Amino acid sequence: MPPTDSELAARIASGDKTAVASALNLIEDRRPRAQARTEALLAALPPRGGVQRVGLTGPPGVGKSTLAAVLARELRRRGSSVGVLAVDPSSLRSGGALLGDRARMDFEAGDQGLFVRSLATAGETGGLAYAANAVVAVLAAAYDRVLVETTGVGQSETDVEHVVDTVCLVVQPGSGDVLQFLKAGIMEIPDVIVVNKGDHKALAERAAGDLAAALHALQSAGMEEQGGWRAPVLVTSARDRTGIEPLAAALEAHLTSRPANELAARRRSGAAHWTLSLLRRRFGEHALELLGGRDAIRNRVLASLDSGEAPLRIAAALGGDYLAAVRTSD
Repeated sequence: MPPTDSELAARIASGDKTAVASALNLIEDRRPRAQARTEALLAALPPRGGVQRVGLTGPPGVGKSTLAAVLARELRRRGSSVGVLAVDPSSLRSGGALLGDRARMDFEAGDQGLFVRSLATAGETGGLAYAANAVVAVLAAAYDRVLVETTGVGQSETDVEHVVDTVCLVVQPGSGDVLQFLKAGIMEIPDVIVVNKGDHKALAERAAGDLAAALHALQSAGMEEQGGWRAPVLVTSARDRTGIEPLAAALEAHLTSRPANELAARRRSGAAHWTLSLLRRRFGEHALELLGGRDAIRNRVLASLDSGEAPLRIAAALGGDYLAAVRTSD
């Protein structure tokens, strides 16, 4: 007999890698029966305190995969269990993940405190996959630290801020990324900024200086620091494994320096964003309009989240309301 939802959730909470893998397989199954069970499983996951969800975002070629690997090793050295989600572009033939990111990650296969999973974007924009939120929820129930590496689509890659607690923007020296990010507004979302490939010393130091100046300019223009936190600009070399300890320390500082209510508010807002995305993805903008508009629906979603409902179930209920409204209007 397969385990019940509560049994599978309990095994996930204990860090059982087989149970985590089974849950992620279930999440990626698009059949209605599997989706219904996914809703039940996510609702059954027990809360886990002290977890940090970190997003590694930035353009292609900056070394996010290698950085994720060496950062995970450093977090393991510090005693934290780590779950890694690498969101890969989809195969044009099968729709599955190309596994390019995961192939560049060199991990100890027998490490029970480390779990790595690739996930296909399946055509989604914004750097994340449709199932990423649910996968992160499962990993956060099993591991102390969750690393989410986005696809690297570039300037539009801002959805990650709705999934994680800490956004780490990774750039490379000599690439001209600073100007592009200023134009796109992505410089407003990172909590930590990393100039990778610091083995190019002069270029890396110049890029770090440009980024620090850009942040100062944004703050002077009225961009408020979140909770008094000012994003540090760090230089790392994933290849040479330098600067990784300061990066891990900065991520820890971002977690511990923020009030618990601020972190809860960020996760609540992210869950609401995901719920609205699920509704819009299935039924389109017409559903938002017919149910009273985005603001009204968001308020309903927030109220449901506060009462303990899970995003997938809230989206399903809203979908039912939309279908009933369509039938009535016909």
